[in-house]
Amino acid sequence: MSTTYDGMASTIRDKTATFRLCQYTGLKVDVAAQRLIIANAVAAVVFLAIGGVMGLMVALTRWPAVHLLPAEWFYLILTAHGANVLLFWIIFFEIAILYFASAVLLNCRLVGPRLGWFAFLLMVAGGIAYNVAVFQGDSTVMFTSYPPMMAKPLFYISLIAFAVGALIGVGLFFATLAVARAEGTYEGSIPLVTFGALTAAIIAVFTLVTGAIILVPTFLWSVGLIREIDPLMYKLVWWAMGHSSQQINVSAHVAIWYAIGALVLGAKPLSEKVSRTAFFLYILFLQLASAHHLMAEPGISSEWKIVNTSYMMYLAVLGSMIHGLTVPGSIEAAQRRNGFNKGVFEWLRKAPWGNPAFAGMFLSLVMFGFIGGISGVVLGTEQLNLLMHNTLYVPGHFHGTVVAGTTLAFMAGTYLVLPLIFQREIIWPKLAKLQPYIFGAGAAGISMFMMGAGTLGAPRRHWDINFTDAVISFQHSPGVFLMMALNGISAILAALGGAIFVLVVVGTALFGKKIGPGHRLTFPLHVGARSVAKYGSDGTVKLPGTIVLVSIFFLAFVLYYFVNWKYLSDLWLFR
Repeated sequence: MSTTYDGMASTIRDKTATFRLCQYTGLKVDVAAQRLIIANAVAAVVFLAIGGVMGLMVALTRWPAVHLLPAEWFYLILTAHGANVLLFWIIFFEIAILYFASAVLLNCRLVGPRLGWFAFLLMVAGGIAYNVAVFQGDSTVMFTSYPPMMAKPLFYISLIAFAVGALIGVGLFFATLAVARAEGTYEGSIPLVTFGALTAAIIAVFTLVTGAIILVPTFLWSVGLIREIDPLMYKLVWWAMGHSSQQINVSAHVAIWYAIGALVLGAKPLSEKVSRTAFFLYILFLQLASAHHLMAEPGISSEWKIVNTSYMMYLAVLGSMIHGLTVPGSIEAAQRRNGFNKGVFEWLRKAPWGNPAFAGMFLSLVMFGFIGGISGVVLGTEQLNLLMHNTLYVPGHFHGTVVAGTTLAFMAGTYLVLPLIFQREIIWPKLAKLQPYIFGAGAAGISMFMMGAGTLGAPRRHWDINFTDAVISFQHSPGVFLMMALNGISAILAALGGAIFVLVVVGTALFGKKIGPGHRLTFPLHVGARSVAKYGSDGTVKLPGTIVLVSIFFLAFVLYYFVNWKYLSDLWLFR
């Protein structure tokens, strides 16, 4: 092994890999892993930009006063929007997280970097081919592509290629964990962030295999080798992939929450065992939440619906509630340890709100819980589901989880990836400080106003909520039009925040100042940042601020839950 100076830190070469030593975290960074992290992160941001523009066009079409797109273009753009932001942006970023959580956090070489590049190219080819298939105009089947609607073969084969590439990336993550264990590159148990990534990877295997189970026969159907696809069977298996893919997101963005807390504040989990148990509950139960998409299906028994939307779902929700306590609790404990002990909320008031990584993470935490989490439990309750099924409430809910929760968390994580992996100083720091607040406000508005319109009966997938050409005339309440106008304004705000994010990230990657030895970051890391790569609990129990926040959450949960039961009881009058 030899050591040479590379301008930032030591370069360590051995027979298997080349490493550099990060001056901020003390971690050995495999240069091959670093390159793959950068490539996947860049691809993720590109697809986010494409999908974000499409999302704005969809929102402006749903706003009756604007009604931007004609019907055929609305459905085409909506089809492309779903995959670009729900699959391509998020999974590319999650592959980057897996490489970081394994090779970097465990001070280990990445196994099979050439295979990693093959997986990356396969995913890029799949993403591009999907968009080509949709924009050819004969595969406008929406994100879910329910039979009997049939897309062209390229539509299905592109998704299969993307899934295979992602599955290879997940396999490299598992292999790297095994090598790190065998070579003793870390002590004790793997860090909590890596454990969260492991949870996401395990769910990803189930998700991607399920996708193959349904997409391969659907592809064969599209080329004429299979006569028909049973619609109910398709929906059951597809949602085992479609909804479970969002459970990968939950595990990944919770891991990001813990990582940012550790890097920015030196926070450690209150209890490693409790947090790991919460992740384990995700593996066992979280994907069962997909049942809420099947509540109106007559071919599925009531017993199956009740079990999956009550007892099983509650165990999955328990996992998120544990993280909802331990993440802010670990932050409060760290802040009090850092000297912010006055009163109940000095630790929160004096948190680094000007750091976009922390601000984005905490906003993601709050909005995922209060908007996405509460609405998910309501939507997943069999009786209440009758109020919202196939209305705008459904996309409103998953904008609260995937946009306000996952996307904002991944944006926050990017502000740490830029200096630590890209080795570039973030340009336009004032814009970067504002970005999480602008995007977060827009994402929250999109979610809440779509859920409000959905509760009032606005349809989920219809180009014209006024049903202008319907034989029987129909008129929504004025509240629906107010909600859709506010949704459109929120979408513009979110698009602005997304544009700022893309501008800052791309500008930093291309023109950001190269970080050299002794460089002081604009958004500094905590001196205890290296705790992100270690096993250990804080053990602090006096957390009055967290207790107040959690109490407010439960109060909001109970009130909103019973408000919806009141709405449902109004329907019973018309039996």
